Amino acid sequence: MSPNLQWIEEPTLLVTRFEYANLFHTFTDWYSAYVASRVIGLPNRPHLVFVDGHCMTSLEETWKALFSSLRYAKNFSGPVCFRHAILSPLGYETPLFKGLSETINCHGALAPDLWQHPDDQKTARLSEFGEMIKASFGFPVHRHHTEKPSSGHNVLFVRREDYLAHPRHHGKVESRLSNEQEVFDALKNWVSNHKECKINLVNGLFAHMSMKEQVRAIQDASVIIGAHGAGLTHIVSAMPKTVVLEIISSEYKRPHFELIAQWKGLEYHAINLEGSFASTPVVIDRLNGIMKSFRC
Repeated sequence: MSPNLQWIEEPTLLVTRFEYANLFHTFTDWYSAYVASRVIGLPNRPHLVFVDGHCMTSLEETWKALFSSLRYAKNFSGPVCFRHAILSPLGYETPLFKGLSETINCHGALAPDLWQHPDDQKTARLSEFGEMIKASFGFPVHRHHTEKPSSGHNVLFVRREDYLAHPRHHGKVESRLSNEQEVFDALKNWVSNHKECKINLVNGLFAHMSMKEQVRAIQDASVIIGAHGAGLTHIVSAMPKTVVLEIISSEYKRPHFELIAQWKGLEYHAINLEGSFASTPVVIDRLNGIMKSFRC
């Protein structure tokens, strides 16, 4: 036996990250690691070892918040043996990703509801994952919207900045909503003139917010609206009564967030565009209809 052999006694998940700098794909890896720990029956948040060759990104801070510890296999200086190693499935093998190509007929519910009323067509797994994220950042779990907030209803507009695509997409600048600022300004004007309910329009510039600030904005929202994009993956941490309104460019008609809403048990609406330009009256009309269902 090598004198430099290192034994790791605690149960450890071995993780291979996919698209490690992309929020949506990193969510699939977080979810895969979480589900693997639940299926194996680990009592606490597991320790992780990255076995890929990727470098560090800003998303590592959330990995560290969600799990007990984080190490890189490439940084081990000698041979390592694990007493209890678990291979975490690849993120793109999870339902969050496979729903693109397969029909997964399952709807979300709260864990306490399923304990009292078992139903094999319903799942609480994604809601539990969202609660794990909230707990990791110190937010309460099992909280519900039971009455109108005293400060009014928050409508969170998840912003999406134009970005330079991955080289495999020819490096072109991509936009999912070409008149996003116009839509936001129209919503701001509508909110200022809305008399039926007190509404707070929240400017969700997630690219400039810490992960904790992003999660706080999601859990405090009564309605989440935004163009199809990675920021909407945060609806896994939304409250049970939250309503999602997705604006979908004709080039990005993918079911990611409709499926997440379904598996969370959230009310979901979509505005499908011809191209990437949204009619502001249409957006306001849809949001106005949604707000009428809330207690004022």
